Amino acid sequence: GDCSARYSKMARLALLATAGLATAFVSKSGPAPAVVRAPAQTAMQMKLYDWKRREAAEDASVGATEFRVDNIKPAPGATKRKMRKGRGISAGQGATCGFGMRGQKSRSGRPMRAGFEGGQTPLYRRLPKLVGRPTGPGHQNEVFSLIKLEQLAGSSPNSEVDFASLLEAGQVTKKKYDVVKVVGSAGDVSVPAG
Repeated sequence: GDCSARYSKMARLALLATAGLATAFVSKSGPAPAVVRAPAQTAMQMKLYDWKRREAAEDASVGATEFRVDNIKPAPGATKRKMRKGRGISAGQGATCGFGMRGQKSRSGRPMRAGFEGGQTPLYRRLPKLVGRPTGPGHQNEVFSLIKLEQLAGSSPNSEVDFASLLEAGQVTKKKYDVVKVVGSAGDVSVPAG
């Protein structure tokens, strides 16, 4: 009974003390007026900020700038200057220039040859050698249509033959590619001499 009465009295005193503190901070002229903030700018009306120049750059709103060939440039702050290494410790990349103190990769010259994978069998040795003509980038297979030598034997001797005349005679079908090659050996068909 005694303890509960003591605790309730302490709680009442604490409430009164906080109320007194709150009234002490209210100014004599009355409650403070509500702070009116300026309307936030939309993304289209904001100016681009260039952190290098420490100021708002040109207006970036729609229609503010007419882009021409002579005034095209990256947006302010979009491009960075290249890192200047070895210009003193205050620059952040002085002395060892980010390569550390020891190890093969900190030495001058190329640390390891091109294609070296640290002792692991490198890619150019893991892949098999392909037999035949090289294929891939830089190499193109030539595609062509074929005329067999026996198809030419059906034409009259000492006459000039082209693909159109062979097509008219029914010796060949329509060609698929522009380049045409004649294939076959002279032993397959009797070719007139001369």
